[in-house]
Amino acid sequence: MEKILIVDDEAFIRENLERILADDGYRPFSTDSSEEAVRRVSEEEIDLVLLDLNLGHRSGLDVLRELREVDPEVLVIIITGYGTVESAVEALKLGAYDYIKKPFKADAIHLIVKLALETQNLRREVRHLKREGSAQFGETDMIGSSPQLLQVFHQIQEVAKHEHATVLITGESGTGKELVARAIHQLSSRKERPFVEINCGSLPFNLLETELFGHERGAFTDAKNRKIGLIEESNGGTVFLDEIGEMGLNLQVKLLRVLEDRKIRRLGGVRNIDIDVRVIAATNRDLKQAIDDREFREDLYYRLNVFPIHMPPLRERREDIPQLLDHFFKRFSREFNKAIRDVSRPAIDLLMRYHWPGNVRELRNVVERICIMHNAEVITPEMLPREIWGGPPRREVPFSFEIPPEGIVVEEIINQVEKDLISKALAITGGNVAKTSRLLNLPRGTLRYKLEKYQLAEQED
Repeated sequence: MEKILIVDDEAFIRENLERILADDGYRPFSTDSSEEAVRRVSEEEIDLVLLDLNLGHRSGLDVLRELREVDPEVLVIIITGYGTVESAVEALKLGAYDYIKKPFKADAIHLIVKLALETQNLRREVRHLKREGSAQFGETDMIGSSPQLLQVFHQIQEVAKHEHATVLITGESGTGKELVARAIHQLSSRKERPFVEINCGSLPFNLLETELFGHERGAFTDAKNRKIGLIEESNGGTVFLDEIGEMGLNLQVKLLRVLEDRKIRRLGGVRNIDIDVRVIAATNRDLKQAIDDREFREDLYYRLNVFPIHMPPLRERREDIPQLLDHFFKRFSREFNKAIRDVSRPAIDLLMRYHWPGNVRELRNVVERICIMHNAEVITPEMLPREIWGGPPRREVPFSFEIPPEGIVVEEIINQVEKDLISKALAITGGNVAKTSRLLNLPRGTLRYKLEKYQLAEQED
């Protein structure tokens, strides 16, 4: 319910406006004191102020300046009498939203207040979008049909139905934990409200505290204006706490209180503020081990772990790799205006065998790099980064061999190892002799001799 403050020195005006606004479902309250108005705006979240320009002993323009100083985001509608329109225009220059002239009709109040509150909501949404940065909804699609990912899809759909359920998403870096959080929000009844994300590992304690909870004017040396925290900004929506395992113990206590009481208090504030948010947390740490190490509170862990979702690493759902490749190659081909239309079978085989320590994020980056560097219609193995097909030649002996009591024939062993290495290199290069010779650091003539010796197939250069 939106809170509207009426500031006027005429009791009849105040009572009339309170009745009109209450009938519309708002929460109005009033005062004839400019000092009281400034105090309430500085201490409370006021959605709209109706301010009379002529308060008797004080100019409404002076009060408007003070209100804007304590809360630059507050919306103010000026109430002006006949003959003071010029002052109302001056108020608009100082940041007032609009003005209404006395005597006013109820219909005019209904309309201007409705438009002002819609504007306030739009401003908040813009701030939320700015905080989310350059994230695009198209990038958040989770791609795949493996049993592991289908299980995650099912969990998302189920928990999205319960708008107050707290979710803890676990998984390695790059698996897509943020995508899960956004999907839960988009499928929930909160989807029209803000989705606010903060990385708990990117800020020191004091900055993270004020980012989450906000602060009052004068709470500390540089607090020249009141700041609304991210949890308060996400009211009605979802707050996503990424890397929750990096949050300090002192702040963990405050977060626990928020989850239990559904209230926050700004830094330097004296009153609690009711909030209605869904909290989704994510971590790539083992929180149970962090509890044993006394780096994470056990009570907070169980309060967050109401509905756990685990994102599997890409190496455990390799069957999703072809779909991911198709998705990313199409996307970056369009973005970079390239003609790439397919990935060769040998290249796919290499990409399927790679262990992907950076998970889907690494795969995305690899595809983007290939699309920047190449413009061929078909992606072949030699276009892949070196780490995908084995990296630089190893200098150490890649295997150990026990000599049996009966002895060995060294030449036979060497020939077999050499044949196996050449076979693997041919598989990587698709049978291309020139590329295989570079891969093995063998002269092309020597390689051809060994291909004939071991009766191995080759392709034309």
